[in-house]
This record gives sequence, structure tokens and C-alpha cells, in this order.
Amino acid sequence: MARAERSPAVMTDAADRAPAPAQRWLARLSFLLLGLAVVFIVVFAGLKSLTLLAAGLAGAAVSLAAAFFFLSRRGLWRWLSLAVFIAAPVAVIVLYAFQDLLWIAAVVAAAWLLASISARLALSADQPDWHMPERPARPPARHPYLIMNPKSGGGKVGRFDLKRKAEDLGAEVFLIDGSQPVDVAEVAQAAVASGADLLGVAGGDGTQARVAGVAAEHGLPFVVISAGTRNHFALDLGLDREDPSACLDALTDGVELLVDLGMINDRVFVNNASFGAYAEVVESPAYRDDKLNTTLNLLPDLLQGHRGARLVARVDDVEIDAPQALLVANNPYGTGDVAGLGRRARLDRGTLGVIGVMVSSARQAVDLLRGRHGTEVTVLTTKKIEITADVPEIPVGVDGESLSVPVPVICTIRRRALRVWVPRDRPGIPDPKPPMNWARLRQLAGFGRRRTEVAA
Repeated sequence: MARAERSPAVMTDAADRAPAPAQRWLARLSFLLLGLAVVFIVVFAGLKSLTLLAAGLAGAAVSLAAAFFFLSRRGLWRWLSLAVFIAAPVAVIVLYAFQDLLWIAAVVAAAWLLASISARLALSADQPDWHMPERPARPPARHPYLIMNPKSGGGKVGRFDLKRKAEDLGAEVFLIDGSQPVDVAEVAQAAVASGADLLGVAGGDGTQARVAGVAAEHGLPFVVISAGTRNHFALDLGLDREDPSACLDALTDGVELLVDLGMINDRVFVNNASFGAYAEVVESPAYRDDKLNTTLNLLPDLLQGHRGARLVARVDDVEIDAPQALLVANNPYGTGDVAGLGRRARLDRGTLGVIGVMVSSARQAVDLLRGRHGTEVTVLTTKKIEITADVPEIPVGVDGESLSVPVPVICTIRRRALRVWVPRDRPGIPDPKPPMNWARLRQLAGFGRRRTEVAA
């Protein structure tokens, strides 16, 4: 697994900085809890501790392998795999109960959970500042122009009375008429030509991206109104996704963030561009009406290489050959899970996050669970990536919209190209979860020598 998520300078600063007392004691607490878990197993389980460990690992491995077969096979094999996926953890629990190990497993699991929480808290102080700088949103917009999609997010524009509320604040509102296709970029360009000095969107991320590109082109502020279905861009800006009307406060009491824009060839994206399995599934005409069954029907061929283009991605001197799925993100997502996909704490770092996945066998799926650093997952950061294929055009999911793009595809980033106005009073984003770094944790606890660089 290739990783380039932290620069050497950041790692050096973290390793050289003297830990705070709370950091040190949290690190020691995490090791103490781990030690107590081990002692507890030995004292109360004795030789049965081997059964406890082996059964747990075997059950997890069998479940993960069964999940892979469920996704990659059809017919009888798929449903047998589903049965095994459900039966494996049940069998482990039954075994623990018969061996009188169930309560021990529960206590040990709780100790491990608390140890993990303590470790994360200790390491969180090492993270560089993850708050995006704010500056005053001025001068106030005299002619704000907002584009709203009444159908987006199940009708949030109407449900939250966004049009009236925006007009009460002096904004001109353009409602997208669903009866015929509308090029929102052309609408935004016409608005700018007519004197608009602020652009905004109440709609999905794909619409947000198209209008954001126009705002960046003219150096105008941009307002995001969380009226889409998932609102990933609004989420990573710390906006209120439960009440889209709260986003309108950016017009009267806002601050400005300078946000990066991803580029796929000459098209803007605010979240990510997805290649491979996801893009192939979304491209299917049946996907819109039946997402689950379409995905389950197409995944076997995609995972076994019988369908879809063979992709090759090049990042500097690194080549990702034939990934089943490739995600290129406008700033890297937080890590910590199997895929390395979480949230983006900052959108102004000027880097693309790249995640390539290639899992073609149950063994590789199990290796992912065991944390082996093989070729299953590649995680990189870069400013430019080139994707080629064995076909002239490939499907790409750009901020949730399906496109067909000629190869080669070049993804780049425009640093701090977009002026986003957000409400001063907004939910914000939670502290990003730091990656688990045992070497640094030992150093914080005082069990290791200070190093000039600690690998992530």
C-alpha cells in the first residue's frame, strides 16, 4: 500500500515537538488498557485464550471472504456466501458461549475500544491545523443570483421555502424547470453578464460544481445551499444539512473560505471523480430506477474483469495498473477505515487524494482485514494524475453524475480558486480522526527514543 498523506516536514514537527502532559498520559493509558486486556485473557481464559483469539480471527476472515463472494458471484454461490457471512459471527458467539468465553470477549473488546479511543486522543494533538482560514465576506453582495433545483433532495427547495427566503434577502432566484434540460453553467454566465456579483446553488453536488466553475472564472463569491440529496460538499464545508435555509445566512452574516477546485480535463469537480466499478454501475440505464439490483448484477463481471475498461493510472513515478475502482478527490479524504475514505477536514491544501482498489480474490479481501501492505489498496496524494485505458472513452462519475470521457484523462487541482461564503454561525466539522501510529504512540508514552521522522 503506497501512502503519501503526510509530508516529511509535518512528521518531523510532530516527532520533535515535546508532548503535552495530557498527551503523554493518554498514550500511557492506551498501552495500560492493552496490557490489561492481555492479562485478563491469560488469567481468566488460560489455554482457552488461544481459542478466543483463533475463533475471532477465523470468524472475521470467513465473513470478509464470504462478503467478497457474495458481491463477485451470482446464483447459488451468492446466496450460499450470504448465509456464510451471517453464520460465521453467530458461530463464533456460540463457541464463546459454550466455552464460557463470551463475557471475557466482551470485556477484552471494551478494553481494546477504550485503548483505541485513548490512543486517538493522544495522537490528535499531532495533527496540523485543520481549520480553514476565514476572512470577512465583504463587500456585501448587491446582486446575488441563486440557482435552485426544486426536485433536488426530494423537494427541499419547496419544503424549506428557499425561494421566498432568498428573495426576501434581495437575491434573484432562477428555478430549474424539469420539463427540459438546463445548462446551469450557461445560466450562471448569463447572470454574470447581467451584473450578478454572487452566485449560489440549491441543488446537488454536480450542479454545485458547474456553477462554482463559473464563479471561480469571474472571481465571484459562491454560496452553497444544502438542498441536495447527500450534500457532500456542504458537509465538508461544515454547513447545516438539516436546514438548508440556514445556509442563506451567508448573504447577511458570512465569512469567506478560499477553496480548491478539482479539474477533470476542463471540467470542475468539488468532491471527486470516480473511475472503474462505480462509474460503470452508475452509467447503466437501469441504475436510476433500481440501484441495488443493478449494482448486484453488474459487480460480478466488474470484480472478475469480464466487464469494463482496463485502467492504468500514473502519478509521478507510481503506476496503478488495472484498479477495479479509482477515486480522485479534491483534497484527500481522512483515513482510518479499510478503504481510506472518510471526510475532508480541509479543502484548501492544493492536493488531489488518490485511492486505487484492486481486490480480485477472497484472499486479497482477507489481507485487507489483516492490514497487510500489499497491492490491494493504493493511497497517494498528488497535484496531477493521468488515467489511460484500453478503450477510447471511459465512464466517469463526477460528483455523482455519469459522464463518458475520452482518454487520456488528466486530473489536476486549482488551489484556492473558489471564494465560498458560509454562515459565520454554522455546525462546522468534527476533529478529523488521526491515523494510528504505534511508533509515535510509544514515543509519546516515553517507551521509545525521539526520532526525527516517524512513518505514518
